[in-house]
Amino acid sequence: MLDAVVVGAGPNGLTAAVELARRGLRVEVFEAADAIGGGARTEELTLPGFRHDPCSAVHPLAVRSPAFTAMPLDRHGLEWVHPGLPMAHPFPDGTAAVLSRSVGETAGSLGPRDAGTYRRLLAPFHGRWDALAADFLRTQWDGPPRDPILYARFGLVAGLPAAVLARLFRDEKARGLLAGLAAHGIAPLRTLGTGGMALVFALAAHEGGWPVPRGGSQAIADALGSYLRALGGVIHTGFEVRHLDDLPPARAFVFDTSPTALARIAGLGGTYANVRYGPSVFKIDYALDGPVPWTAEPARRAGTIHIGPTAGEIGEALRAAVEGDDPSVPFLITAQPSLFDPTRAPKGKHTFWVYGHVPNGWEGDATEVIERQIERFAPGFRDLVLARATAGPPQLAARNANYVGGDIATGSVAGLGLLVRPKLARVPYATPHPSVFLCSSATPPGPGVHGMSGHHAARAVWRRLRTGRV
Repeated sequence: MLDAVVVGAGPNGLTAAVELARRGLRVEVFEAADAIGGGARTEELTLPGFRHDPCSAVHPLAVRSPAFTAMPLDRHGLEWVHPGLPMAHPFPDGTAAVLSRSVGETAGSLGPRDAGTYRRLLAPFHGRWDALAADFLRTQWDGPPRDPILYARFGLVAGLPAAVLARLFRDEKARGLLAGLAAHGIAPLRTLGTGGMALVFALAAHEGGWPVPRGGSQAIADALGSYLRALGGVIHTGFEVRHLDDLPPARAFVFDTSPTALARIAGLGGTYANVRYGPSVFKIDYALDGPVPWTAEPARRAGTIHIGPTAGEIGEALRAAVEGDDPSVPFLITAQPSLFDPTRAPKGKHTFWVYGHVPNGWEGDATEVIERQIERFAPGFRDLVLARATAGPPQLAARNANYVGGDIATGSVAGLGLLVRPKLARVPYATPHPSVFLCSSATPPGPGVHGMSGHHAARAVWRRLRTGRV
């Protein structure tokens, strides 16, 4: 009998498997797709030689993740590439706010009226990433914080809506930058905790950058898979699990799936019937004949570019996605990894990664509104397009079954959705079945390629196997 079986080979499933294998347990992973990776895949979606990331592309939470930094992933092929600037936020007048590795450079880009405010906002937390990450990338009631004073101080600010935090600033550049950072959570800017999302992404840039893996996001999954095999773990691909009986006998079953899929496979009935899934995105991967012709010079040096200048415009785009309206002027999160990693495209050519927010399950085509928005800040962009691969909510859900209705967060983060996921429980990784656990981003700390949901789920499995309790 195996000690643990993991269903799903995304970053969290692979992290859980590694954590258990490091403790000497016999572990096997079963993945429905033909390759491991889940939300960290790299494929030739457009033309030969153009390597695209269908889901995650830039990894501010991965490079300094407590789970990943404890593993020798560099010895298994993972190499981080850092753009000249982590992020640029261009404006129609050709200027841009920037998120730099330097707090000073970032503050200076916001203008004289807001530079000091930005410095003061981040000062108590800058240089404290390890403590903050350990305390906030977890279930908040799972034991006392590592640094109670820092925890309380950050929590008082992080709990605010981004719309409220933005009022600290006087000009639109700073407010737009903050709103764009918060929008990674795909929740209305008036939602509690969205200010914390913005702060975490800003601090991540200042502490560790917003890098891309050389060769594509697949490199993260491949490094985890290689390390797991080195520890004696076994990975099976092309193996769809429909019922627990499809799996070999084991002392524990750990699911890197949506909660509803887990309930169906494990026969847990309506355990997760009240899980609420959030908005989706419309994703486009481009093969380009040259670099994106940004009007703002800083955008030409940045790995990530946020397109949607004002906090008001960003907030309206998020509202439309949450309330089920068609996108008209979308807020776009884009990345241009081939500028810094030449392995992604043929010489002289480039890849470009874009998504805008749309309602859950939306079946429309947002290509035109997305490209119109890009052209506002990069005139002539369309002339460079060699090929494009589009994916709306139905296609995203078909590619990755965890994305119910195209929700790439595997559960709404609105309200208390980042804290209470998939439902209120002392140990959200445990289920009513004593041998079945959930480790996907449907559990705390939520979405992102950081492995922390898998890390904490593995701890819960280990406690159950050792003591019978979680």
